[in-house]
Amino acid sequence: MAEDEPYGGPDLEFSETALVATERPATPSGLTPQQIVAHLDKYIIGQDKAKRAVAIALRNRWRRQQVDASLREEIMPNNIIMIGPTGVGKTEIARRLASLAGAPFIKVEASKFTEVGYVGRDVESIIRDLVDLAVNMVRTEWIEAVQEPARRAAEERLLDILLPGPEPRPAYGFAVRADAEAEATETKEAASGRERAREKLRRRLALGELNERTVELDLPQTRMPMLEVFSPQGGMEEMGINIGNVFGGMFPQRTKRRKVKVPEALKLLEQEEAAKLIDMDEVTTEALRRVEQSGIVFLDELDKIAGREGQSVGPDVSREGVQRDLLPVVEGTTVATKHGMVKSDHVLFIAAGAFHVAKPSDLIPELQGRFPIRVELESLSVEDFVRILTEPENALIKQYTALLATEGVTLSFSDEAIRRIAEVADEVNGRTENIGARRLHTVMTVLLEEVLYRVPDTPMGEIAVTAEMVDERLAAIIKDDTLSRYVL
Repeated sequence: MAEDEPYGGPDLEFSETALVATERPATPSGLTPQQIVAHLDKYIIGQDKAKRAVAIALRNRWRRQQVDASLREEIMPNNIIMIGPTGVGKTEIARRLASLAGAPFIKVEASKFTEVGYVGRDVESIIRDLVDLAVNMVRTEWIEAVQEPARRAAEERLLDILLPGPEPRPAYGFAVRADAEAEATETKEAASGRERAREKLRRRLALGELNERTVELDLPQTRMPMLEVFSPQGGMEEMGINIGNVFGGMFPQRTKRRKVKVPEALKLLEQEEAAKLIDMDEVTTEALRRVEQSGIVFLDELDKIAGREGQSVGPDVSREGVQRDLLPVVEGTTVATKHGMVKSDHVLFIAAGAFHVAKPSDLIPELQGRFPIRVELESLSVEDFVRILTEPENALIKQYTALLATEGVTLSFSDEAIRRIAEVADEVNGRTENIGARRLHTVMTVLLEEVLYRVPDTPMGEIAVTAEMVDERLAAIIKDDTLSRYVL
């Protein structure tokens, strides 16, 4: 495949033993920045500056693939720092962006890492975890691509179990049957009868008439002992090594006999057949390429490792050390993983933090230079809360309406009620800790707590939430400042 072709998923060819990827693109989709923003608008309200920044960064990755190979490796990603309080959409923007690009994505908190010499996680584990996620992602995609042939093969195996073949005749060197023609006729009639019985069984299987039948399966035991490797770069590191992979064929394949119903047996056999149809070496190769060319790391709580001026002792002593350990990973280095060596040069890093106390300028200059794009996200207003409750495809009101519909309850909200919920959330955020849109989850849970508890024991039919109902359920909590801090 030419490297400048946009990502569109693997073009797969099937063989009897392996899944062969004739095209394994690793670049993000060719959506324009405006199309990317339009997609983000479906889930995130406001924050136009941040959306534009990440849309440009994603499009630049596609543009990089169109550049001549001689210059392509020199074009580095424009890493981004998103600055803003919690609950304004920083994580959601990064997560939706990765989903849109079909790229390996991982979210990590910078505060859980420590510099070399302290107990904590090694910063290179970010890339190792990203590779593990990418391998699982590619494996899932390829297994889905072979579901149909895997299901056919599983069905044939299940029919073999349900309708065992004839026992082979004992062969004696001194016994010769004279009437060979009669034997051939008998064998042909038996085979024809077995084929009719098999097709009848196949139809019954398709109609679900065999769902209650139990069969015995000999399934391979996939769990093998794991070894933990201690990384010399900084503390315990979970580079698990499968003993079965190390010693290869020295250990025989162990199986376990299980009695299961026909539907579960079909599912288990289908999984086994799908695993046979894909080549894990190819899966790993594709996963490593995707990490290197389109991986996205969302580094949250970056402000927690920003050193404060004059702070050199105490619990924050390792903050600058974490930054210096993080620098080569962001800058571009080669990381050893259990799947192979991975270069982080073109992984896109999106950092985020509230930066209430520390400032981006408190980071070491070298790390600041690796995040050239800075975007400040705005605090959410009452109008934003109203839109968050109603407009996104995963809006809270839509979620609660769908949840109660499963119990036969029709839930509706008046416009005044929605605005009142938004005003309550904004008021509580102003009086206590500002947690952004997450406050809406708390307010909605308290508002609908009685309904959610009583359904389905008490039939309710239709429930119309009004502004008066919102005030009735929440007024007492809002007025009591101490109570509101604990409840809302």
